[in-house]
Amino acid sequence: MGINKQSDISANLQIGPTTLGMVRIYIEADGGIELPLDFEPEEALEIAEELRAAAEAARAGGRRPRRR
Repeated sequence: MGINKQSDISANLQIGPTTLGMVRIYIEADGGIELPLDFEPEEALEIAEELRAAAEAARAGGRRPRRR
């Protein structure tokens, strides 16, 4: 399945810190699938930057914004 293909699968998403100093993205999908993804804080910040860039690109009609 590609990034641009729609799906009928629904999922719940939770994001928060763990007691071990990691950032967890927890995904619970149809069919009982549970997927905890742990990241170092620096990695989580990189993911946040990628999410922001993707949101800006989506807002611009799917084109990536120009970098200055």
